Amino acid sequence: MKRVLAIADRTAFASLKLLVALNVLFFLTFLVVALLAAGKARAETPVCAGADMLSALQKDDPAAYRKIETEAAATPNGKGLLWKLEKAGERPSFLFGTMHMTDPRVTTLPPAAQKAFDAADTVVIETTEVVDKQKMMAAFLKEPELMMFTDSTTLSSLLSPEDAAAVNKALDARGIPPASVAKMKPWMLSTMVALPACELARQAGGTPVLDIKLAEDAKASGKAVDGLETVADQLRAMASLPLAFHMKGLVDTLKLGDRVNDVNETMIVLYQRGDTGMLWPLFRAVLPGGEDDSASYAAFEEIMITSRNKVMIDHARPILAKGNVFMAVGALHLPGSEGLVEDFRRAGYTVTAVD
Repeated sequence: MKRVLAIADRTAFASLKLLVALNVLFFLTFLVVALLAAGKARAETPVCAGADMLSALQKDDPAAYRKIETEAAATPNGKGLLWKLEKAGERPSFLFGTMHMTDPRVTTLPPAAQKAFDAADTVVIETTEVVDKQKMMAAFLKEPELMMFTDSTTLSSLLSPEDAAAVNKALDARGIPPASVAKMKPWMLSTMVALPACELARQAGGTPVLDIKLAEDAKASGKAVDGLETVADQLRAMASLPLAFHMKGLVDTLKLGDRVNDVNETMIVLYQRGDTGMLWPLFRAVLPGGEDDSASYAAFEEIMITSRNKVMIDHARPILAKGNVFMAVGALHLPGSEGLVEDFRRAGYTVTAVD
């Protein structure tokens, strides 16, 4: 394990956890873009850089890597991004796992997924509110306490002087005046520091994340576009987790510094391989953590993934009944015994991986 930690220290993998956490709520990045636009706009997009931490792990500690692979292989439906949904009396539909980023390696669909998307009558994403900025902002204004401190609390009042200085430095580096976000909840700020500067700059420049690109392309080609949940639903779920959990994630990510590029690259490599089942085994094997840490991430997985999966299934069924649907949701919702693939099977669908 010492060799593992020499490659990627505990902070790096803690931050990988946070990046995964944020990636299940893609609308958060849109708020960051709004803040970037209001702050110091960058003249040009920074160059993306980063190394795949898993490749280093495979080379320097193959035994640890094989252990992670073995556990990932045992994860139900842990391999593959595109799944065919079939049910008697309905035209077949497709379920596709997305990554909520703008990287061209992500936004370019695999050939089979592109074919399914092109042929679909309806495209479904997690929430359509993010396609309409006015609707999204209206939803936020109804419940401002979900993303802002509405009492006397400020972010700095919850941080040590050292951590507060680190937060301010990280925000300045991303062109965001610290004073403009002093009342913002920690998960919002985590988005600003967990994603690479190149990713935030691309979004601020108008490049859409994959989910929004799919919705926009669908509308442009005359397809119907539908959603499975609201922005408020997603925010309430995030807000229900303990504040201490979010504060720890924010501080851990700040300690990562420029290595966030490596974290991002690792995420993209796993996504390209379709290894959705490898993420949680990677966390458990490389970052054992204490009981409190394990309990916190178990709560996160239950609230942010498992519970939302049940809601998605309920909302998807009447849409799928129309047939020929391309349903695109975050890839982390797919694998596992409580993932969407198994949930759809329990709902009476035959679900088959598409190579």
